[in-house]
Amino acid sequence: MSLVPWTEKYRPKRVDEVIGNPDAKRKFVAWLNSWIRGKPAKKAALLYGPPGSGKTSIVHAAAYQFGWELIETNASDVRSSAALRRRVFSAATQGSIFGARSKIILLDEVDGVNPREDHGGLRTILELIEISQYPIVLTANNPWDPRLRELRSLCELIEFRRLKKREVMKVLAEICRREGVDCDRAVLSAIASNARGDLRAAINDLQSLAMGRKRISLEDLNILGLRAEQATMFEIVRSILTARRPEQALGVLRLPSLDYEMLLQWLNENIIFQYSPSLKAISDGYDALSWADIFLARMRRRQKWVLLPYALQLMTAGVASAREKPPFKFVKYSFPEKLRRLSSLRNKRENMKRVLTTISQKLHVSTRVALLEVIPYIKIIYENDTSNAKNILNSLGISEREFKAAFY
Repeated sequence: MSLVPWTEKYRPKRVDEVIGNPDAKRKFVAWLNSWIRGKPAKKAALLYGPPGSGKTSIVHAAAYQFGWELIETNASDVRSSAALRRRVFSAATQGSIFGARSKIILLDEVDGVNPREDHGGLRTILELIEISQYPIVLTANNPWDPRLRELRSLCELIEFRRLKKREVMKVLAEICRREGVDCDRAVLSAIASNARGDLRAAINDLQSLAMGRKRISLEDLNILGLRAEQATMFEIVRSILTARRPEQALGVLRLPSLDYEMLLQWLNENIIFQYSPSLKAISDGYDALSWADIFLARMRRRQKWVLLPYALQLMTAGVASAREKPPFKFVKYSFPEKLRRLSSLRNKRENMKRVLTTISQKLHVSTRVALLEVIPYIKIIYENDTSNAKNILNSLGISEREFKAAFY
């Protein structure tokens, strides 16, 4: 059985191979043709609709069909203005380094960018649309947030509706045929119903069931269970580390909004506790997790989002496949120490910034001068004459608690 994720292996290569949403496909092709003619009414297209409805797949298919270079970035992960400029601005104004006739620039999940927290990310996207010499495609699950109003006005809005059950079943049946897997129609129906129109989730479920099998029966559906609405990180980690079969661990990938970066840290903290005392199991678990970390790093550095499924499989099925795992035992999982320390350092830096800003405003000096020339003397006074130091701090508008939180 191939380890390549079937969502990638069977990704459409032509627009007409994308299942469902015929009106959306026609509108998208018409918009691309307007670029080919050099007269687009809107320089960007916003594809919106539920997960797994084909928004990203149609962009990949169009790029492959037309022989265009695809520049893909997840806008909700690359949040800041500087990061967006570094990743896509040069690509939007320069020719293809691979000799492709044109490009498509894809920004996934633009509705995940928070205008108040993400440092000019949306404003930079608006600027990118204005300067781009190539088609810009944005995707979103919910584009109707009032904060996206200006972005909507610059885009061709193309709605992708939830796929019908029979459409999902058609794709699943074709995959089974090509993989040589005998699957009851009732099983395909159950997978499609459970996925609720999300084709990507349905294909992942099918691959989980087919792992190591040539026939799938109704009894095998017990592996999947119902599609979870939500789960705590404690439950997710436990389901991976105590899974009896790799496909059970893969089941967590069906959870909505899984934070895989956080999951990596939680697994890193707790593998040793759950798999102890088996050194082989601990070694195998951390080996799989380290490879997942490598894939994630390369994905971010090179913007190769096709590596994400491999990383997710390594940190779930890979970790769960450790050799000689000890029998199940209840373990109280720990919050990742790395995240705890980072949070503590962040709070300390924020406290230090507040204190230095207060001193600089009070004494009319820069924060650098406050740090290098004022704070050292206050610390010496505080350590030798606490009462006098408190009076100095009070005169500067700083409490003793704030001062200690920042510098001790």
